[in-house]
Amino acid sequence: MFFSVCSSFAQTEVEMADGMRANGKIYVVVAVLAVIFFGLFIFLINLDRKISRLEREKGKQ
Repeated sequence: MFFSVCSSFAQTEVEMADGMRANGKIYVVVAVLAVIFFGLFIFLINLDRKISRLEREKGKQ
């Protein structure tokens, strides 16, 4: 029974995504997500550099 319910949900169309794609708003959503992921990526790189610097400084002492 669970699989029949899951398959029935999988066959329905996603109206929100279709509506956003038709209005061109999907590109705004994709752009915002890309900016968020890019910012997170830059943050993690900077954090890794700071941690590496602290580890080197601690190793010298």
